[in-house]
Amino acid sequence: MCGIAGILNINEGREVSADTLKRMLSAIKHRGPDEFGIYKNDHVGFAHARLSIIDLSGGQQPMSNEDGTVWITFNGEIFNYLELRKELLKRGHTFSTQSDTEVIIHLYEEYSEGCLEHLNGQFAFAIWDGHRRKLFLARDRAGIRPLFYTSNNNKFYFASEIKAIFVTGEIERNIDPTAIDQIFTLWCTVPPATAFKGVYELPPGHYLLVQDGNILIRKYWDIDFSDVTEGLSFADAMERLKDLLTDATMLQLRADVQVGAYLSGGLDSSVTTALIRQLNQSPLMTFSVAFEDKDYDESPYQREMASALGVEHHEIRCKYSDIGDNLPEVIWHTEKPVLRTAPVPLFMLSKLVRDNGLKVVLTGEGADEVLGGYDIFKETKIRQFCTRYPESRRRPLLLKKLYPYLPAFQIQSGAYKEAFFSVGISDVSDPFFSHRPRWKTTSMTKLFFSKELKERTGGVTPEDSLHGTMCEEFPAWPPLARAQYIEARNLLPGYILSSQGDRVAMAHSIEGRFPFLDHRVMEFCARLPLHYKIKGLNEKYILKECMKDLLPPAIVKRSKQPYLAPDSKSFFFNGSTPDYVEELLSEGCIRKYGYFEPEAVKFLINKCKKGGALGFKDNMAFVGILTMQLTHRLFIEKFESQLSQMDDDIKIINRRTNGISQHQGKN
Repeated sequence: MCGIAGILNINEGREVSADTLKRMLSAIKHRGPDEFGIYKNDHVGFAHARLSIIDLSGGQQPMSNEDGTVWITFNGEIFNYLELRKELLKRGHTFSTQSDTEVIIHLYEEYSEGCLEHLNGQFAFAIWDGHRRKLFLARDRAGIRPLFYTSNNNKFYFASEIKAIFVTGEIERNIDPTAIDQIFTLWCTVPPATAFKGVYELPPGHYLLVQDGNILIRKYWDIDFSDVTEGLSFADAMERLKDLLTDATMLQLRADVQVGAYLSGGLDSSVTTALIRQLNQSPLMTFSVAFEDKDYDESPYQREMASALGVEHHEIRCKYSDIGDNLPEVIWHTEKPVLRTAPVPLFMLSKLVRDNGLKVVLTGEGADEVLGGYDIFKETKIRQFCTRYPESRRRPLLLKKLYPYLPAFQIQSGAYKEAFFSVGISDVSDPFFSHRPRWKTTSMTKLFFSKELKERTGGVTPEDSLHGTMCEEFPAWPPLARAQYIEARNLLPGYILSSQGDRVAMAHSIEGRFPFLDHRVMEFCARLPLHYKIKGLNEKYILKECMKDLLPPAIVKRSKQPYLAPDSKSFFFNGSTPDYVEELLSEGCIRKYGYFEPEAVKFLINKCKKGGALGFKDNMAFVGILTMQLTHRLFIEKFESQLSQMDDDIKIINRRTNGISQHQGKN
C-alpha cells in the first residue's frame, strides 16, 4: 500500500515543479515510508511513497511501460495479478518486474479503461497516457483506497490524502458547510463532496479522465441487489459462499512479507482468521483492542478464538485517557470531523501491528453490509412488520430485541421505543424507509449549529444529495435490500473503510485487506435471498451455518455486538480533561470559529462533565463538535504549523529518490 499524488497542467507549456511534488510526498510519507519516487515531464508530474509488500526490490514507482509512453502511480494491491500476468504474457507483453503495478500498465495497453473490469483488488491509481495526452484516475469497487482531486488555474491535482493537495499552497483551504451538514446527518460526506470546498473525492467504482481540457467521470461498477438468484438451495448457497470466501482469503494472503489478522472476537474477523489458518499453517500473529471500560470490552472472546486457532495473539488495552490523548492525531489523518471516537483505538491498534514488524493485516470488514449483520437491518424488518400489523401485541417484544448492548436504550420506556421506530413508518415505499430513525437521531446534533452555519448549508438536504448517487433501480427494491445498498455504498466507504480503516491504518503504514469485499463475494451475497442472510432476527445466518465447523460455539452463537468505543466519558474521566479540549470548546473558540452556538455547547459540556450524556444524541454531538473544532484548528487555522517537519522530510525524500525512481521525460 502506498501514497500517490500528482499534478497535470491542463494547458501545456508549464512544467510541473519537482519541489512541489516532493512537498506533496512529504505530507503522505506515512503511507509509504520504504521508497519515494517522482516522474515529471513538461505536462504532468507523478509522486509516489511506497510501502513495499509485493516484489520488494523491483516494484519502484512511478513505473512505465517499455517505451515510456504510459506511466502509473499506484496505491493498493491487485490480488489476481499472477493470473493476469500469465494472460498478458500469452498476448505478447513483456515484463521487467514481478510487481502487480506493471500488470496494470500492460492491462491498460490492452484494454484502455476497460482494464478495470479485469482487476480483483483494492486500489487507487493514476495513469498518464503520453500517446493520447490523457490522465486516467480510478478507484476500487468498494472504496477501500482513497483518491481526492481538485483543479485550479488550469492545473489538475490528485492525491491519496487531501493534505497533499493543500501543501502545494495553490489551493484554498475552506470548510464546506454543506458537507458538514451531511456528516452531522449521515456520518459521512456524499461523494464527490469532502469536508473542504472545492476538493473532491472520486466515488468508489468510478474512474476519471482528463483530456483536451475536459474532466469526465464515469461509473464502472455498482453492487446490485435486484437480481436475486432463484432456485438456489441453502446448501448450495453455503458451499458457494464458503468457496468464494476461501478463494478471496487465499488471494489476499499473497505478499512478500508476513501477513497478520485483526481478531475482534466477533464472527467476521473470526471467520477470516480461521480461513487463514486453514489455508496456511505457518505462524500467524493476530491483534485486538481490549477496553478498560467493560461495556465495550470483547477480550474474552478474542482470547478464546486466539486459543482455539493457536495463533500468536497481541492485545492493546485502550484506556479512557488514550482516546483523549490520541484524538487530535486521528483527526489529522481522517481529514474530517467524526461523530464517534471509534477510530482512535483502531489507530492505536495499527501502531501495535507496526511495532510487531508487520505491514499487512486481514480483517472482517464488509460482512455486515452484504450479509445483513447490522441491527438496522433487523430494525427494518420489525418496522415493516409493524406497518403490516399495526395492532399486533408482538410489537413491544420485537422492539425489545433490538440494541441489547445499549443499556441506555434498553431502559427507555416502550412508548419511547414505539415513537423512535415509528419515524416514517407509514411509507414503506420511501427509498430511505430503513434509515429515517437513525438519521433523525443523528440530525438532532445539528441543534448545536450556529445560525450562520445553518444559513450556509444551502438548499439541498443531505438526503437529497445521497438520493442523487443511488442507482436507477434502487427505489424499486425491497426495504431490506435498499438498506443494505445504503450501508454498502455510503457508510462503508465513507466512514468504516476511511475514518476507521485506511486513514488510521495507513497512519502507521499498515495495509488492511478485506476478503468479504472481494467483488465476487459482494456480488454473490447481494443476489442471495434475504431470508438466507437474516433468518427471523438471526443476522448473517448463512455465514454462521457454513462456517460453524471452523469456530468455537461461543463465537457462532453470541449476539452481534458492533464495535464501539467510549465517547464523551473519555474526556472527563475522574475530573481530568485534556488541555486542547478545554481550549477548543471554550466560549471564545466556539464563537471564533463560528460553527456552533456557544451557550448550547456550554450546556452540553456541563452535562458531559457531570456524566449526564448517556444517549446517542449527546455523545454524537459532543464528539462531532470537538472534532469539527479540531478539523478547523488543524486544517484551516494552524495547517502550516502541522508541517513543521516538512523540510527534514524533503531532505529524506531527496536522498531516497536519487537513483531509484526519479525520471524526467517529454512524453
